[in-house]
Amino acid sequence: MLTAYGSVQTAVEAMKNGAYDYLTKPVNLDNLEMMIERGLETQRLRRENEALRQKLGQQQGLDNIIGNSKVMQDIFDTVRQVADTRTTVLLTGESGTGKEVFARAIHQLSSRAKKPFIALHCAALNENLLESELFGHEKGAFTGANERVIGRFEHADGGTLFLDEIGEITPSTQVKLLRVLDTHTFERVGGNTTIEVDVRLLAATNRDLKAMVAEGTFREDLYYRLNVVNLVLPPLR
Repeated sequence: MLTAYGSVQTAVEAMKNGAYDYLTKPVNLDNLEMMIERGLETQRLRRENEALRQKLGQQQGLDNIIGNSKVMQDIFDTVRQVADTRTTVLLTGESGTGKEVFARAIHQLSSRAKKPFIALHCAALNENLLESELFGHEKGAFTGANERVIGRFEHADGGTLFLDEIGEITPSTQVKLLRVLDTHTFERVGGNTTIEVDVRLLAATNRDLKAMVAEGTFREDLYYRLNVVNLVLPPLR
């Protein structure tokens, strides 16, 4: 961007709106030439990085997972069968059994592989923070919300969202998650604009969700929406 007005605020706004760099008049041609060269080099590196990410995504999938037992081979077969569908998959097993690794493999073997894979560990956040992380929030939605922030569902649009420790979410969040699964829509925290997304959901837990349903701590309808395909990962011992 080239301008006769050289304030810091103007520079910040220009960079926010996509400008690579900022020069004021009168322009120094040497500086301009150097800036253009840097911009072209940055663009070239971005293209190379994107190509490398796509190549690595194609090479991964199940190739980086070791397992020769009959149980593991059956799991590999299931992953291949469900990967290129819209089916929701629930990965269950003890902590440390590689649930996120398999979730990534499902994503990488699907037609969504070039789109984002977004992971969120539900147990690490309280209810308010979790809903803000999932759905985003509008400016002024709560104390400290100084700007609009988009959530994981929007970041994952077109791709896959992996929710780890799904058994830890509260009843209120369960209702909102069920709505997204049913309608593919939601509102940001503090907002009233309905947002539509195309996201495949994969979930994982080390808890017995069926027992939680019987206890009344996990919604039965959500359980069946998540547990379309159940991938049970064996313990490491």
